[in-house]
Amino acid sequence: MPQFFLNKRLIILLVSIIVLVALIGFSLRERSNLTWPEQFLKDTTGWVQSLVSKPAHYLAGFFENLQDLQNTYEENKELKSRVEKIASLEAEVQELKKDNKDLREVLDETRTLRDFEPLPATVIGRNPDRWHEMIIIDKGKSNGIKKNMAVVTSSGLIGKVKSVTQFSSTVQLLSAMDPKNRISAVIQGETEVFGFVQGFDDKQKLLLVKAIPSGAKIEKDQAVITSGLGGVFPKGLTIGKVVEVKPDQYGLNQTALVKPGADFYDIENVIVIKRLMTQPEKGALKDGKEEEL
Repeated sequence: MPQFFLNKRLIILLVSIIVLVALIGFSLRERSNLTWPEQFLKDTTGWVQSLVSKPAHYLAGFFENLQDLQNTYEENKELKSRVEKIASLEAEVQELKKDNKDLREVLDETRTLRDFEPLPATVIGRNPDRWHEMIIIDKGKSNGIKKNMAVVTSSGLIGKVKSVTQFSSTVQLLSAMDPKNRISAVIQGETEVFGFVQGFDDKQKLLLVKAIPSGAKIEKDQAVITSGLGGVFPKGLTIGKVVEVKPDQYGLNQTALVKPGADFYDIENVIVIKRLMTQPEKGALKDGKEEEL
């Protein structure tokens, strides 16, 4: 009798294994419709997952909102401190402007190297083969445009007027690989450091400010502007910010890599800068080889 039950259990086990393998094979087959047990199991599993996932997502979202609230609080606190500083700086700037104006009236000197007249213009042409070198604008001699005038966008200096016709002008960009294109610049800081924007690193998309004294201390993110000493450009036009400083190939001077403030790739509207300060006589600032602005 025990032998009979033992054989019966073995037979049931073998049959169960065969049925299980058959069901697995059947379920792995590509089918367009599921059987009702599979549908029931799938629906039940989906319902349980939904029941568990909704509270989990709610808790996760709750903690995320708490983190966002904390971040917003910290950002708001920092922005408030900045606003307070800006208000203080604005008051100081207004006071300095008033003092500067009063002093100039006393000295009967009303113009500075920063004074200029803006002449708005639109880009009307750009050669794909010289995309990073030249643009053509819709203003020319009839609008008072002259050679070597600075050209800027709302973000900063982009170049200078290279040639002028009666109704249009060609502008040479700072990203042009022209070693003769030099612009007198100053790196702002506790002590102003002078140099020349001369060259463009095409790989890093950075301007090269050369002829910086080897002993000058320059830090990252210091602002670079035009010096106004070149004779044509007014002082204070934004050029960019310092990214890195390295010695030149001879070790006598330094070269600053500067991230341009303006985007040389996408240019639609520009402003040509007409300097109001008296300009030096033509040729007075030339050394016979290169032109400085």
